[in-house]
Amino acid sequence: MKPPVSSLFLLILAAAVLSSRAGQPASSAGLLFVANQFDHTANLVDLSSRKAVAKIGMDVNGHEVVVSPDHRWGFIPIYGNSGVGKPGTDGATIEVVDLKSARAVRIIDLGKPVRPHCAKFGPDGMLYVSAELANAIYIVDPKSGKVIGEAPTGDVESHMFVLSPDGHRAYTANVGPGTVSVVDLQRRKVLAVIPIAKHVQRISISPDGRRVFTHDQGAPRIAVIDTATNKLARWIDLPATVYSSTPTPDGKLLVANAPSGKALVIDLSTEKVAATYPIPEAIGEVAVDATGEFAFISCPAKGTIEVLNLRAAKLEEPIVMTPGVDGLQWIPGIS
Repeated sequence: MKPPVSSLFLLILAAAVLSSRAGQPASSAGLLFVANQFDHTANLVDLSSRKAVAKIGMDVNGHEVVVSPDHRWGFIPIYGNSGVGKPGTDGATIEVVDLKSARAVRIIDLGKPVRPHCAKFGPDGMLYVSAELANAIYIVDPKSGKVIGEAPTGDVESHMFVLSPDGHRAYTANVGPGTVSVVDLQRRKVLAVIPIAKHVQRISISPDGRRVFTHDQGAPRIAVIDTATNKLARWIDLPATVYSSTPTPDGKLLVANAPSGKALVIDLSTEKVAATYPIPEAIGEVAVDATGEFAFISCPAKGTIEVLNLRAAKLEEPIVMTPGVDGLQWIPGIS
């Protein structure tokens, strides 16, 4: 059972949400919903104070998070206690959090151990979840909590994925094989499996859906996939090997993080590195706010979320949490 949330705790959370809506400047607006693998928690961080205002206990390790389009519910796939392709426990559930009350309220049972990891909401309102051990993406009705379908990925270790803007296609980063699968979600079939490198990690997509980016783990470069042809088009050369990336909403920049301790800002008009910043070892995730002014980079080993002010081109003081911070999503507030 989850411990009750105190009235004072809820008042703090409510104040955080109100401050995020009360005309605060873009530099302090909104919240981060964050998974912490080591603590077995999900956290809400108020960006006006840069402090965690809620901590919700999970049963076991959740690596990634997603928030419903109405910003009311958080979903945390329970992956297990190991890394991709490594022995360990195999998760079979998704925990659902009421963000308004900061409580875990129900569990979606996926029916069998599949190591669910990445989750995205499609334009159709369905929840798409990588089912790694099933070599598939599960399609879940978030209201009923039922798996209503699955689309094969055509390869193993499909750890992370992105959706096309219309929600018709998914692109999966298949870590061990070093490939990217192109999946037709409507017909639930594989369109292509694209060879990239010996190993890849994470994946992102340009806001217009024309380019998909994944990260060679053996060389300092990002693969650029042309979604019109479903082929590797070219490489972006980097000063360091990167783990994950996220574009800004206007499609002008790509923010990437490096395990060696760098944040990179790439100009997508030239596909060249425009700026590099020192950060702790970063094998977490990158989130960008709706304005494209701030990027937030989780650093699990250090236990911080680094704050990159893209408009001012500088690092700000990090959000100090505890080791294990990983998946995160920015939201403007809680409905």
